[in-house]
Amino acid sequence: MSGRGPVADFEDRTGAERDHSAAVRSMFDRIAHRYDLANTILSGGVDASWRRAAVSCIGDPPAGPLLDACAGTLDLSVMLVKAFPSRRIVAVDFSREMLARGNERGVAARVETVLADVSALPFHDAAFAAAVCGFGLRNVADVPGALRELRRVITPGGALVILDFCRPTRRTSRAFHALYARALIPAVGRIVSGDVEAYRYLARSMCAFASRSELERMLLEAGFRNVRGRDLTFGVASIVRGEAS
Repeated sequence: MSGRGPVADFEDRTGAERDHSAAVRSMFDRIAHRYDLANTILSGGVDASWRRAAVSCIGDPPAGPLLDACAGTLDLSVMLVKAFPSRRIVAVDFSREMLARGNERGVAARVETVLADVSALPFHDAAFAAAVCGFGLRNVADVPGALRELRRVITPGGALVILDFCRPTRRTSRAFHALYARALIPAVGRIVSGDVEAYRYLARSMCAFASRSELERMLLEAGFRNVRGRDLTFGVASIVRGEAS
C-alpha cells in the first residue's frame, strides 16, 4: 500500500484490495459521528442538490425494490423514500457506524439496512429495479468488480446512477479540484472530526479516482448500456448513468 496514508490510493490498490477495504471500513467507522456535518460544510450545502439530481436520474424504473449502494449515513436512501414512497428501499454499506448514524434519521421503518461490501452483495441476481451509489465508489478496492456486482443485482432495463468526485480533465476544473481536495478538505476534517488523516485520504481519493469518461467506459465494460454522464458545479462532482443490459 501507499506510504502516504493508512489506505491505498486508487492507483495503488492492485494486490492490496483486502487491506484497503479493511482500512477504509475502519476509517469510516471513526469519522461517522461527524461525517454529515463535514460534508455540509465542505460543499456549502450543495451536496443535497447533487443527490437530488442523482435520484431524478433513476427515471421510471421497472417494478421492484431500489438499492442504495455504499449508502453511508443514508442521505440518498432518505431521498429515495420521498421520491418512490411505494417502493422497498434497501441500503448497503460496509461501515456499521455509518449505517447506525443513518438509522438515527428515523427512517428505519422504511429503509432496510444491510451490512455488506458492494463488491460481494448478498442478493439474488436481478433483485433490484435500479440502484444509486453516492460518493462511495472511489473508496471501493475493486471498482470494476463492484460495477459487475451491481450489474448482477439490477434487473435488465434498470438504471445504475453513480454520483461521485471523478477526476476532472479540464485545466480550470483540475486547478479548482486540487485546491479543494488538498487544502480545504483536510482543514475542515481536522476542525470538525479531529481525524486529519482520514480526510487527507478522502482528498487523495478525489484526485486519484477515474475521470468521468473512464468511469463511463467501466460501466460499458461491466455490462451496462446507454451510458451517459454529466458534470455538476464546475466539475466538482459528476453523475454517470447506465442501464443494465
